[in-house]
Parts: sequence; structure tokens; C-alpha cells
Amino acid sequence: MSLRDVHTPVLLDRCVELLAPALQKDGAVLVDATLGMGGHAEAFLERFPGIRVIGLDRDQDALRIAGERLAPFADRITLVHTVYDGIAAALKTAGVAAADGILFDLGVSSLQLDVADRGFAYSQDAPLDMRMDQTTGRMASHVVATYSEGELRRIFERYGEEKLSGRYARAIIRARETAPIERSGQLVEILIAATPYAAQRAGHPAKRVFQALRIEVNGELAVLERAIPAALDALSVGGRIVVLAYQSLEDRIVKRALAAASASTSPAGLPVELPEHAPRFRLLVRGAELASDEEKARNPRAAPVRLRAA
Repeated sequence: MSLRDVHTPVLLDRCVELLAPALQKDGAVLVDATLGMGGHAEAFLERFPGIRVIGLDRDQDALRIAGERLAPFADRITLVHTVYDGIAAALKTAGVAAADGILFDLGVSSLQLDVADRGFAYSQDAPLDMRMDQTTGRMASHVVATYSEGELRRIFERYGEEKLSGRYARAIIRARETAPIERSGQLVEILIAATPYAAQRAGHPAKRVFQALRIEVNGELAVLERAIPAALDALSVGGRIVVLAYQSLEDRIVKRALAAASASTSPAGLPVELPEHAPRFRLLVRGAELASDEEKARNPRAAPVRLRAA
């Protein structure tokens, strides 16, 4: 199968529509802060022949695949191995002063979900890794093996919004006393065994725990809290940012950052807004936009998406 068949970019046409006004000039720079397999980047390079794309990703497998996919545009694309809070350094490396458009497509990528040995998917047995950058950092198996019951409960509650976090934390502590938990299949079995039957009918018991472990291993929320302000600072006048988030914790961070950037800082009671207190940005969509029913049917991974733009 071709990459176009394997990977369907989410809300592609809407992303193009929102970013297009900032990309009409020759030499405009688009930063794809989460390049993945290059689906969004390919579409922009095809539709805007005058732009340059700087593609960021912490996953070296993704960069390799995207590089092959985007080879026809090699003279207009720069690939950078970095986490997406490294936008300023990536622009400097590329010799670019500012970006005209920035796109974030957050969360776990199709590549990471579909390659079994990465350990992201609870539906496939694999080493319990979950690192987006396999060249550095601790694996999920290290978290499961070393965190205390309280620490496990904290991350399951905070990053997975899991109601059974205490039960799952205790089950993991008991299980690891017998044998190391090194594979995703082992962890899934432990979680299922610890889940009351009635709760199992509400969804897969491992879904929120795997999300929490992935966020903890990759520091995703802390990175995102740095990345959005860094992206806003990197935009030129008239520049635009679009962010696709797939779970409420991410979306909350994006919402707060864009709301702050688009709000006046004038003290209450001033009869006239002073220029230095005027908002730096203007929101382009009201609230968060969702995928259409047609897109959700065509691409199930679009179901939870929340789009915000400024």
C-alpha cells in the first residue's frame, strides 16, 4: 500500500483553508511542527508552489518516511529532528527569521500506532516502549517498573483521567512483584483482570492507562505548554497557526494559550486601549471545530479531533 492509502491527514482541507492567506507569497515559510509521515506537508507543497516547509519530528522513523515521501520537493523542504517546542532553534538552523504559518497535529501518529513493536497500541503485544524518539529517554516499562503506587495513580488520574487509577496502580504493583512487566500484552492482561465487568462494557480498560503512560514517557503536556507560546513568538506579522488536538488535556492547553494571545492586557477602566496592550492575535474559529460526520466515517482517527486557529 502507498503512504497515501495508509495515512489519511485529518482535516486537511480545513487546515489548507485556514493557513492559505499566510502562504500566498513566494518564499512563505510553513512549519509543520509534527511532520509524521508527511501527509499534511505534501498537500501544502503541492498546493502552494512558492512555499518552503520546515518539518519537525522527534521520531526518526517518521523523518525517514516523510523524507522519502517528500523527495520530489527536496529543494523546498528542511527536515529537523527535534521536539516541537524547539521551533525557534529549528528556524535558526534553517536560516529563517520567522514563520508565516505553523501547523500542529498533536498526539500519537499513525506510524507509531500501526508499527507493533513501538508499544503504543494496547491491541497489539509488543515491548512496552512508547518513546516517540527511540534514541533517548526512558521507556514505559521503566515507569511501570519503578514508579510508586502513588506516582502511578497520579499519572493515570492526571494524564488519563482514569476513574479506576487507584485500582490499576495497586494491580500493577502486585503484578510486578511476581514478574517484570515488559510487554504491552502483559499490562493489558493486568488491567483487564483489575477491571470490574460492568466497567469493561464502557470501553477498553487499557485505553486511558496507555494514554497516560505515553504522555508521561514523552513529557507531552509540558512540551506543549512551551511549544504554543514559542510558535506564536515565531510567527511573522500576518502569520497563522492551526492546532489539531485529540484529547481534552491537550486542547485545554491550546485553548488557554490562544485565548491569552488574543486578549487585551489593558487595565480595567481605561477609556482607550493603549497600543502596547492590544491583542497580538485574532482567533480564526469560534471555539473548537470538529471533523464532519463524513470525515469521521472515512477516517476514524478524526473522531476526537479539536481544531483551533489564530
